[in-house]
Amino acid sequence: MTKTLPKLTRVTAEERAQILSAPTTPEAHRALMAAIPAMNQIEVGGQAADQITGPVTVAAWNVERCLFPVPTADHLRPYAPQVILISEADKGMARTSQRNTMADMAAHLGMGYAYGVEFHELDLGGATERAYCADDFNADGWHGNGIMSSAPFERLKLIRLDDHGHWFAPDANAADPGQPRLGGRMAIAAVIKVDGQDVCFVSTHLESNAGPAHRDMQMVRLLDAIDDFAPGLAVVIGGDLNTGNHMPPDFDWRAETLFATARARGYHWDANADGFTTRPSLITPHPERTMKLDWFCCRGLTGYDAHILQSVDTNGRPLSDHDAVLASFQLTVPVS
Repeated sequence: MTKTLPKLTRVTAEERAQILSAPTTPEAHRALMAAIPAMNQIEVGGQAADQITGPVTVAAWNVERCLFPVPTADHLRPYAPQVILISEADKGMARTSQRNTMADMAAHLGMGYAYGVEFHELDLGGATERAYCADDFNADGWHGNGIMSSAPFERLKLIRLDDHGHWFAPDANAADPGQPRLGGRMAIAAVIKVDGQDVCFVSTHLESNAGPAHRDMQMVRLLDAIDDFAPGLAVVIGGDLNTGNHMPPDFDWRAETLFATARARGYHWDANADGFTTRPSLITPHPERTMKLDWFCCRGLTGYDAHILQSVDTNGRPLSDHDAVLASFQLTVPVS
């Protein structure tokens, strides 16, 4: 059961020793996931005093650790999104100056936030990130997904999409040995009122180091969990679905089966602009790749004015290796 609280429970020195000494097996990973409290917690903070009147503008953005929380928030401000779906946000990581990046962005925008752990990072990060580490330790070591909202959360749920330890007990060639991690891909679902009606918003991040069958399985788990959490509600899912990853030679997102899987469950993909959503950044390990990874998937709403926001600030500095996707949504008929 998901617990909400104002601050995630930090991993103790004893727990860290247990993690580091554990065998790298799926069974050990599952036991550790059950033992670490923050893996079943959502941190909630900020201020959300407004009510949302439709249409609702939504942004989804993989912020690639969130090296620059305030400039990242400022980059979205002119578009006035009322709900922001974030992936790859750090908390207490040396590479992002030990900041609580979700809290910093939400405070700057005057929004509430909910944040959940995807991974407990066991080291400082990949080789390209270490130049940004002023410390040789992580205060918390959290990396995860979140939601910011200008209206209060009615209820929240953390959804785990796998538990076998894809980055802790990897299959051959499945993970980056420079990023040992406890955890797995996940989503946060929030019910927020729009025009006085409950709408479910979901921030998610599917697996990059796997093929389409694995991502399709994660999509099924996600949709099942949404049905359990928000039966009959309109839904906006947004995030980095990693479409096309581990699909050589063309890495073509159109070959993913998850699109048809969602359509068969009553969802649509109509609120997505044409174009790629990745770019070279300050820390990306794959600057040569151009891919379409970031999406909205919806039911019970009409999406329009979809566009891709380049993640380059006014000084030409890339804020992430992903561009943000934005769209507006209007409630249609109730979902049965």
